[in-house]
Amino acid sequence: MLAKHVRPMLSSAVGAIVRWLHGIGVTPNMVSLAGFALTIAAAAMLAAGSLRIGGGVLWVAAMFDMVDGALARLSQSESKFGAFLDSTLDRYSESITFLGLAIFFANQSNAQTHLLLIFLTLVGSWAVSYTRARAEGLDVECKAGILQRPERLVLLIAGLILGLVLPVLWVLAVMTNITAVQRIHEVYVRTSTSRSKGRTGK
Repeated sequence: MLAKHVRPMLSSAVGAIVRWLHGIGVTPNMVSLAGFALTIAAAAMLAAGSLRIGGGVLWVAAMFDMVDGALARLSQSESKFGAFLDSTLDRYSESITFLGLAIFFANQSNAQTHLLLIFLTLVGSWAVSYTRARAEGLDVECKAGILQRPERLVLLIAGLILGLVLPVLWVLAVMTNITAVQRIHEVYVRTSTSRSKGRTGK
């Protein structure tokens, strides 16, 4: 996935930031909350029509998402609640970001296409997250899909900064839902394989 290629390129810079934050006593949860606050600020900028600036602030907020996990590992403070909080804030962040875009486009003429694509993207994004969470609740690993959250975020930020919002919304609306279908298929295959092995064992 895209994240596997992007993260190594940023690892040295992130490492220096993480060590500095650890030295001054900042906790991973504080970083997660700060990133969420930046996302709210970015969404407000999008709602006001400052798409490029909002995209830039969203990029900074995305960096916080990389830092909190690395800080938790460095400080040996990884916890189930921290992972839960991070995932929950991710869902809120994505929804608030698209809400900001929806508010902006709602005030434009001929906005129906943009609003429909935003709605479909949100449905697909939530489905992608839910399918993984539900699968893990069934003890089934589910990481398939071509457009997970890091890829969605990079595409959205690029679209905002480069002025290509509509094409990016088309890609997001279609590919998020395809990703959800891919995960449904993966869980079906894995659970079918488990049933087959169980029958063979009998």
